[in-house]
Amino acid sequence: MQLERSMHDGERRIPNVIEVDVRGFSCPVPVVKTKKAIETNPGKELTVLVETAVSKENVSRLAQNQGYSVSIESVEDEYKLTLTPPGKPE
Repeated sequence: MQLERSMHDGERRIPNVIEVDVRGFSCPVPVVKTKKAIETNPGKELTVLVETAVSKENVSRLAQNQGYSVSIESVEDEYKLTLTPPGKPE
């Protein structure tokens, strides 16, 4: 199963979920775009799509430092991170 790529600045809105597609970008871009999505969508669950283990670790660290819980799903050679904001059930 390959994850579908979205186009509009790497961010796609699904009801109550924000998807940030940063596949193809090297750090620090995945962290910067995820931080922007967190800041502009407070209290919303985020799905972040990354390609590398480094991006996975860096985005996870950012989210945890912001109080989000992180679940990681490996899909082929990519990762899907689900970031759940503080106070929301996982």
